[in-house]
Amino acid sequence: MQMIDNQQSKVIRKLLIALLALMLVFAIGTVGYRILGGAQYSWMDCFYMTFITISSIGYGEVVDVTQYEYGRLFTVFVGISGIGVLGYVLSTVTAFMLESDLNVAWRRKKMQKKIAQLEDHYIVCGIGLVGINVAHDLESTGRHSVLIDSNMPHLLRYVETHPDQLYLHGDATDDDVLQAAGIARAKGVFAVAHDDSTNLVISLSAKQLNPKLRVVARCHDLKNAEKTRRSGADEVISPDFSGGLRIVSAMVRPNVMNFLDEMLKSDSKLRMEEIKIPAALDGKPLSHLYQGNTDCMVLAVQRVTRWQLNPPASYELAGGDVLMLMTTPQGRAQLEAAIGE
Repeated sequence: MQMIDNQQSKVIRKLLIALLALMLVFAIGTVGYRILGGAQYSWMDCFYMTFITISSIGYGEVVDVTQYEYGRLFTVFVGISGIGVLGYVLSTVTAFMLESDLNVAWRRKKMQKKIAQLEDHYIVCGIGLVGINVAHDLESTGRHSVLIDSNMPHLLRYVETHPDQLYLHGDATDDDVLQAAGIARAKGVFAVAHDDSTNLVISLSAKQLNPKLRVVARCHDLKNAEKTRRSGADEVISPDFSGGLRIVSAMVRPNVMNFLDEMLKSDSKLRMEEIKIPAALDGKPLSHLYQGNTDCMVLAVQRVTRWQLNPPASYELAGGDVLMLMTTPQGRAQLEAAIGE
């Protein structure tokens, strides 16, 4: 991304120099014809004379310079200089059109503007097999996210099927790239690159830039899990280890696995969610939150280390309680609105 920006800046700089040179030729020609022609010719006449000379239109002389010995030599000078500069301008514009994809540049600026407006979003660092599934689930549950990957084909492959997805082409270990993704306003970071050391650096950088956000990191080798956790990751997940546990569960408790898979793959976007209760709702009954909300069911409430399973509607809430829900994105949004009120 930086290389492309530098290339575009170089072309734009050349274009500006060419335009300034063309303006200088116009200025010299206009002033020169004014001096040669005298006050009987207006500034517009002198400018027009310069224009038809540079553009080689071939009209008659608007400003009569035949009475001066070097008048037509001045016209030759303006013509040669102007045509040369004009050709340089056209070639620079052509280079700008070819070397910098205007449509791509426009879309990138538009995307950066949208990213700058995001708050409480998620940043997915790495769009491999794991990153694709993370991004897809975030989109399915109505959560905004920004993808970061140094492999542009991987990003484009995902964006082809998800055209509204925001992304940045760059190195997720670079602080500037994370800041461009809005890490100061983000809610969480997924460090799911293919390499453990990369995920470790991403976790460290993310926590340094925003200590309040939650970082979940992918780890292939369990020997690196503790190092990644010490670097700043709040949670370290090993797909190989978790996959092994799921395989065993699929054998010995298949119905439970089918239920969990339904939570992850359901077309109705039904998901297990958790929501923290603010202090303002201290003492309010649980029924206060989901009156009329048929898309939400509270399965349990966690208060510090104690769990209340299947809490009744009269259960008194306390600030800091965490609700474990089975809900749709619409049900979650309705519940969050009730909490906000």
